[in-house]
Amino acid sequence: MKFTECSFSQKVLSGIEEAGFTECTPVQERVFDTAIRQKQDVMVQSETGSGKTAAFLLTIIELFEREKESRHKALILAPTRELAVQIEQEAILLGSHINNRVVCLFGGTGYKEQEKKLAEDPNIIIGTPGRLLDFASSGKVTLKDVDLLVIDEADRMFDMGFLPDLKKILRKTSTSTERQTMLFSATLTTRVTQLAWEFMNEAEEIVINSDSLTVKEINQVLYHVPSEDKIKLLLGILRRETPRSVLIFTNTKDMAVRVATRLSANDFHAEYIMGDLPQRKRLQLIQKIKAGRIDILVATDVAARGLHIDDLEMVINYDIPEDPENYVHRIGRTARAGKSGKAVTLACERFVYGLEPIEELLEIKIPFVHPDEELLAQEDKSAHMKYTPSRRTPKNALSGRRGPNTRRKADTAPKRSAKPRRPAAKSSQLDMNTSGPDRIKSRPALKGPKPGKINSPSAKAKPAQRPTRETNIESRLEYYRQKYGEDFKIST
Repeated sequence: MKFTECSFSQKVLSGIEEAGFTECTPVQERVFDTAIRQKQDVMVQSETGSGKTAAFLLTIIELFEREKESRHKALILAPTRELAVQIEQEAILLGSHINNRVVCLFGGTGYKEQEKKLAEDPNIIIGTPGRLLDFASSGKVTLKDVDLLVIDEADRMFDMGFLPDLKKILRKTSTSTERQTMLFSATLTTRVTQLAWEFMNEAEEIVINSDSLTVKEINQVLYHVPSEDKIKLLLGILRRETPRSVLIFTNTKDMAVRVATRLSANDFHAEYIMGDLPQRKRLQLIQKIKAGRIDILVATDVAARGLHIDDLEMVINYDIPEDPENYVHRIGRTARAGKSGKAVTLACERFVYGLEPIEELLEIKIPFVHPDEELLAQEDKSAHMKYTPSRRTPKNALSGRRGPNTRRKADTAPKRSAKPRRPAAKSSQLDMNTSGPDRIKSRPALKGPKPGKINSPSAKAKPAQRPTRETNIESRLEYYRQKYGEDFKIST
């Protein structure tokens, strides 16, 4: 369905046209019908790239325009500062022909500028839970007159520990029958539905299947490569494909710094983004890649939460994610709003255990391509450099010498006399009746073949067990050989 067929006001259609939107996505069609036409609460399951941000923003803006005589106030809650800023930018663009006053409230920066905007009595407030509660507690913002409420990425709110803050905010707003609420989540878990039951008014459940949104329009490619050849293959892909914008994912912060620095040494305009960076620096990097001033951004999953880049041509999984759902979130950064995109995954022996769960989740086999000699025969100007990981954000991650902030503790700490360690109890319980990310359960490590016996007849006769992160490297390699027919040496 086209936006021109959705009975939007002319001023709203003008904003949609300026944003370059023509066709509604499935989630937008359902939300517009339920939230605008029926004025009913909605609880929506949709993935990144489904168009959900435009769905709730256009709903708010259209209701403002239709009911000018009513003094509406909208509150949009987002889990991260980056996502809140991007929602603000899209709200300003889509509502450019309507007299709306938008304010974005988030931590990591001063209060004065945000207080100044709050004094202008905005009718659209976008914010993260912590900063919003700060302003509500000091009386700088009133939530009782909010009659349009959006909770974006509710499942991530819970993962980041925002549930208590979220409930405090909801109790400060008007009752569920006096406001219209829209909740969006990648998955409608039990905690999400319980929140909806407690704070929403008979919400209509809308579920959009992720496989039709994030996988269908994405050209996925898988390369099997030893760890020591990954950077050469990455250089070959970038030089052959020459994408205008690339988001590269790694599993650790140290690897993100290493990859970005090695790409820079090879004349690519690359930067890295991580949670340790100051908020101003993070926002500057996001604006740079959106404006085309940098071509490559290397990030971890945590750092890329809420990171939306329009017209992103390629996503590269330098490391296979340990959580299969993170793969869907990663590749969903490209092929947004019905556009096409490419997702490249480099599968090495270290993270092979994550490949099969991803393919089971997607219910497809990711197309496998053998890297040709040209891709691997790349000049690497960073090959001679040494990498020194640092607890701080490294300025000279790759260099011929250690920088001033990268001294090891062993360089200065006094040596301790060796003491015999007490053996750990076999039945050690680390559960401690905790829950969430702090809940740790002891699990027996999977036993694979002993070193030096991988190629023995007995080892080949018995199928290798699917490895996990606890599996030793020899067992992972044996599993790799049996399942994919690839033989990799152990990198040192």
